[in-house]
Amino acid sequence: MSFKTSIFSILLCLLFALFFSFASSRGNAVTLNSYPLFAICGFISFMLHWTVFVPSYLLKTELFFDITGSICYLAILSFAIYNKPNIDFRALIIFCLISIWAIRLGSFLFLRVKRKGLDSRFTIMKTKFWWFLFTWTMSGLWVLITSGPAVAVLTTDVTKAISWMGYLGIILWVIGFTIEVTADNQKSAFLAKEKNKDNFINSGLWAWSRHPNYFGEILLWFGVSLLALPVLSGLQLVTLVSPVFVYFLLTKISGIPMLEARADKKWGGSPNYIVYKKNTPSLFPSKP
Repeated sequence: MSFKTSIFSILLCLLFALFFSFASSRGNAVTLNSYPLFAICGFISFMLHWTVFVPSYLLKTELFFDITGSICYLAILSFAIYNKPNIDFRALIIFCLISIWAIRLGSFLFLRVKRKGLDSRFTIMKTKFWWFLFTWTMSGLWVLITSGPAVAVLTTDVTKAISWMGYLGIILWVIGFTIEVTADNQKSAFLAKEKNKDNFINSGLWAWSRHPNYFGEILLWFGVSLLALPVLSGLQLVTLVSPVFVYFLLTKISGIPMLEARADKKWGGSPNYIVYKKNTPSLFPSKP
């Protein structure tokens, strides 16, 4: 990514974050010292990422990238619920669900990079200041937007009893979380065997989808959005873009396209891989 493209992309992220925070701070939003609590959470998200970016760039390491995102989720959710004047059951459930997800995924990704010693996505990127800074800025935006519905719930003074929609959201989160954890564990167990070192996984959930972990990720954020929806109103509804944003990034930008290109390069000449790719959907599971 060139210097100009990186700068433009960083500014675009910040402009979108400003619009997102402004819209999400309307209506019955809570303020702290006259500042919208939602906007403060957005500020925290970017500041935490930029703070960790500095030593990461100096050391040319990606080790702390994923764990910073998880810590950021925990930080803004904790800050929001601490300053929420009326904590109800919905707020507590949302706080607990995302905290569980963030701690699990953050530790999993951190240990995976530490074990491997690198993340190939960052090989060139971490040597380019502005490109690397854009990636950290994008992660700050990722945290803000994906957690948007949850943060909106934690920064509004509206409370409602959980109805069937909320319980459906909880069920979808549980299903999505279970799929993501199971898929990650299956792949880790597969790669831990020496005989599978240079092979691709096509068993377990990976026989149903080439990226079942991403399907679980999208599903659980959709569940969070359903759980949050009943207490959102007006421009706060913009936060419901969360699962759409996750879907778009994972299927069009940083997730599936990068992994598919890497897999095609590594196994594109393998008849077994060609058959697997032809018969197995990219994202949405289908019976093999």
